[in-house]
Amino acid sequence: MLKTRYTLIYVLLMTLVVVASNVLVQYPLQATLAGINLADILTWGAFTYPVAFLITDLTNRQFGPQAARKVVFAGFVVGVALSFVTAQPRIAIASGSAYLAGQLLDISVFNRLRRMAWWRAPLFGSLIGSMLDTLIFFSFAFAPFFVFFGPNDPFAIESAPILGVLSTAAPRWISWAIGDFTVKMTVGLVMLLPYGALMNVLKPAQQVPTA
Repeated sequence: MLKTRYTLIYVLLMTLVVVASNVLVQYPLQATLAGINLADILTWGAFTYPVAFLITDLTNRQFGPQAARKVVFAGFVVGVALSFVTAQPRIAIASGSAYLAGQLLDISVFNRLRRMAWWRAPLFGSLIGSMLDTLIFFSFAFAPFFVFFGPNDPFAIESAPILGVLSTAAPRWISWAIGDFTVKMTVGLVMLLPYGALMNVLKPAQQVPTA
């Protein structure tokens, strides 16, 4: 009963994060840092999405990987449905694929490190999961190789200075991916604070499965 109640709470939280991120991804970050126009490479969604890894890790810690996967799949259904309604099919495919792969990898890494120092599992799980998430999303969404998912975005594949300031040029989507992953790493570190604070409250169930 307790597991069902908490799992439902995690599902609702994951749904909230997915919905918020789908909305906030439409709003660029209007700021400048070290000469970089952040509006060209970041949206507010980059700051909310990493919270999904915190929810997955808390579920995994308390009830194990099977419960965490249920929460992830619930978020996947919501995310894909919203993406197909609010975005082009190629973006929806990229978003759903990246979310599912990144979260499932996070669960696997977390499970392998759960017996080590408390911070290792959530930190490395979220960072490695975020790396895969970023790679899949921006490649599927913008790389010319994946044109079979939908038409290429001419602006995204147009060559421009990396991050808008470096002398080396690359397709714009590369800069978007770098900016996105940088934020995910930063937020992933910050998420260790609430994770650590909740460790003594959300203790693992007596027999947490590890498979």
